[in-house]
Amino acid sequence: MTAIDWATIGLVVFDVDGTLYDQRPLRLRMARDLLIHSALRFDRSTLRILSAYRRIREELGDAEVADFEPVLIERTAAATGCAPAAVRAAVDDWIERRPLPYLMACRYPGVGELFAALRRREKAVGILSDYPATAKVAALGLAADVVVSAGDDAVRRLKPDPRGLEHLLATTGIRPEAAVMIGDRVERDGAIAVRVGMRALIRSSQPIAGWQTFRRFDDPLFAPLLAA
Repeated sequence: MTAIDWATIGLVVFDVDGTLYDQRPLRLRMARDLLIHSALRFDRSTLRILSAYRRIREELGDAEVADFEPVLIERTAAATGCAPAAVRAAVDDWIERRPLPYLMACRYPGVGELFAALRRREKAVGILSDYPATAKVAALGLAADVVVSAGDDAVRRLKPDPRGLEHLLATTGIRPEAAVMIGDRVERDGAIAVRVGMRALIRSSQPIAGWQTFRRFDDPLFAPLLAA
């Protein structure tokens, strides 16, 4: 892979989950809280809802279902035998709200420094997530110029459907060839970048054939940005 000429890049777009923070410690903490919650109430319905919700959300992303959220709630309710309102309440509580206090402790080293470097270099920072991201970005102690989530009215598509990234590019007015997508999943973040003609950087502990990867946010490929 050729080195990135950062002087030609005006926009850097980040995925959130698994890219800006380590999901493993977060999942362990949330699993602990959920098990305690279920044991105290002698009720495993929340565990069933969250498991089905995540699985079905992945399936809808693979199928690139338009206006996915009503379908997601309906299918999760059917799969768990719970009311749609109970599904929404569990998702709002356990996926959107409860993880927030844990996020900063799970943030990858170097993320804050890279965001600050992008500001110094006057690069626009975008966020593109399959989940609501504004509160997560704030909880991570970060700030972005544009935050786009799959459920936004202008999008309503999960990755790798390109609608969200196209909307973000249109909002910033920056051409795909002057932007970079940074994520952790080739089949989602990498694929969506390719579909709009953007370059992708994939955070990975191991090389991935055909993709430019990095292990840490102080990787040498970021050196031109991080230099004083």
